Amino acid sequence: MAKSSKPKFDAAASITNELIKIIDRGVLPWRKPWTVGGSSVPLRQNGEPYQGVNNFLLTMRTLMAGFSSPYWMTLRQANELDAKIIKGSKSSVVVYYGTAEREQAESAHGGEAETEDPKTIPFMKSYRVFNADQIEGLDPRFHPAAAEPEVHPERAPIPHMQSFFEAIGANVSFSGREACYVPALDKIYLPPIELFENPRNFYAVWGHELGHWTKPRHRLNRSYGDARFGNTAYAREEIVALS
Repeated sequence: MAKSSKPKFDAAASITNELIKIIDRGVLPWRKPWTVGGSSVPLRQNGEPYQGVNNFLLTMRTLMAGFSSPYWMTLRQANELDAKIIKGSKSSVVVYYGTAEREQAESAHGGEAETEDPKTIPFMKSYRVFNADQIEGLDPRFHPAAAEPEVHPERAPIPHMQSFFEAIGANVSFSGREACYVPALDKIYLPPIELFENPRNFYAVWGHELGHWTKPRHRLNRSYGDARFGNTAYAREEIVALS
């Protein structure tokens, strides 16, 4: 009897499914009118910033898991630093893209092709990394202290707007780098006002998330169906929040 082969890991499908889960949990990509410190950018073990989809994915994972370190590394890299992965820690998939050249295949007669015709072949490979918070025994430099936000007097709360939003009584945490309403917690997360270039943008984002906050059954009981990023139900809910 032939042995059943293990399905090949599909990195693209894994990333797509993870993005869907992130969106379903209410953490949505959002235009950010605020600044973030350099230490909040996901970094490789050597301090090099991740780019492209890896930057986005690791930022989302940091937000969802509550990691405080910006550093990520492979199991081998951790072992080389005499560190150990904390038991039960779940790795994160990252990808890299490249190209490879191959020469023209041999002719049908089995001989080499008369002329060289290199072809460039794009490829995508994946590997797994762990956040420094998931690793024991690392040097303290992998757990840098959070940068203190710069104080800008012009970014101070606007009294009458602050009073208005606070009187609504929503549960709001001003401790994040992302703005979102999390239905499972019935809670809004916002960056502190000091990170916004204009305090009016801070209240605009607060108002937007309050729009989503009105959706649950115990408030306005608003439902447009199974809302997923890009579909009609999602678009209708965003229009409500933008109104």
